[in-house]
Amino acid sequence: MKAKDADILIIPGYRNSGPDHWQSRWEARISTARRVDQAAWAKPVREDWVARVVEAVNEAERPVVLVAHSLGIACAVHGIPQFRTPVAGAFFVAPPELTNRKIRPRHFMTFGPYPRDPLPFPAIVIASRNDHFGSFEAAEEIAAAWGARFLDAGEAGHINAESGFGPWPEGSLTFAQFLSTL
Repeated sequence: MKAKDADILIIPGYRNSGPDHWQSRWEARISTARRVDQAAWAKPVREDWVARVVEAVNEAERPVVLVAHSLGIACAVHGIPQFRTPVAGAFFVAPPELTNRKIRPRHFMTFGPYPRDPLPFPAIVIASRNDHFGSFEAAEEIAAAWGARFLDAGEAGHINAESGFGPWPEGSLTFAQFLSTL
């Protein structure tokens, strides 16, 4: 599959993805990409955020490829039972731990736990070994439950602009390779 043959849905997490974030850069560069906007980026409400992702998927006119970061991943997987438009694949980066009481902000827990059923489409989960929103082991374990390919980003923080992942060329290459397999 090529990007032009899919609706690429950019699903940011808590507080959105700023202009230097790799998601924003990809959205600007990929003509078929569009962001799933949320009403309250700093006060996420699970039902509202999931409903917005479901709405965006179901409005798509081509097969969908989900590109979710952090809390956006939880919204995507919770929405799967309501998707009417085919999802060709998912590219999930930096999944937060949704059941760990030590993770801040605590309202992340209202998005948990993750569904543990295998995903009905191919997926990649990329995680860092030093992400303050979740452990590498928890990310690896949820990827295995979903039947997703798991990639180790090394010591990459939360894989966002603040941890040095603005352009993220390795991510772009990985995404392009993933698209070619769909």
